[in-house]
Amino acid sequence: MTSRMKIWNGQDVPRIGLGCWAIGGTTRNEGPSTSYGQTDDGQSRAALRAGYEMGARVFDTAAAYGAGHSEMLVGEEIAHHDDAVIITKFGVEVDFEANLKGDVNLSQSGIRGIIEGSRSRLKRDCLDLALLHVNDMDTALVPQVFDTLEALVAEGKIAAYGWSTDFMPQAHAAGDYPHFVAFENDYNVFTPAAALMGFAQERGFVSISRLPLAMGLLTGKYVPDAKLNADDVRAQSHDWLRFFKDGKPNADYLSRLAAIRELLQSGGRTLAQGALSWILASSPIALPVPGFRNEAQVRDNLGALEKGPLPDDVMAEIASQLKTG
Repeated sequence: MTSRMKIWNGQDVPRIGLGCWAIGGTTRNEGPSTSYGQTDDGQSRAALRAGYEMGARVFDTAAAYGAGHSEMLVGEEIAHHDDAVIITKFGVEVDFEANLKGDVNLSQSGIRGIIEGSRSRLKRDCLDLALLHVNDMDTALVPQVFDTLEALVAEGKIAAYGWSTDFMPQAHAAGDYPHFVAFENDYNVFTPAAALMGFAQERGFVSISRLPLAMGLLTGKYVPDAKLNADDVRAQSHDWLRFFKDGKPNADYLSRLAAIRELLQSGGRTLAQGALSWILASSPIALPVPGFRNEAQVRDNLGALEKGPLPDDVMAEIASQLKTG
């Protein structure tokens, strides 16, 4: 395993990118938060620039992140670099000016409207990769959605597409489309995703690893009674939250982390670097996109590239401790 890989467009890139969910900030929507809380755009911009300067070339965002705010930042700070690969996601309508997220819209006109908004905010005539942002979409809708994406490729508005999903029926339903090149799926030391990763590797797809740091749990900064801010997505009651429950870190995962903490820190790595180095060692198709809110976090995350994948003996011991291998 190495710290670089060739992606779907033939470009050779470092195997850690920047995940831009957190820098989207909050929206004006009522109800449970889907953001990481308030952000500082100055820090977000400096972090994006630092990431590019350190060598990151893959930037992962979505129309839904801050109702387009994340896309706007990536567009203004990164899009002018021709070698920057920008991934965005569609499926949810947004009102950028009003800072509001709307409903899921997967009609042909809905998809086209969302993609047009992303093209404008990202300052790219052709989007490098567009991912469906509805994890468990009914597979009966696959022709409607992916025929539309194929048409957008033909029109030069997107270069390739994929699906942000963790489910095998969805993966099988869409994987044969001509310009389908990538999944984005949960993947970290606690979530091996063996079936999906095996399918993706067999088909020659890239796996964009979301939640590579388990929503921050794998940074080691959360103690058992840590209480998250009320506007933080991790403090909500979303049924898909696993690493945080009732506004606190999940004690079960904190216990698992304690068992492998020293192993992840081998070779002078920080915990975050160890978690990313586990991904680099575990699958040749995985490209993690850890989130960030400031430049220091970006520098820590990208520092894992220099450390490289975890050694085989450390990987084996981690598997033994977690009983995954």
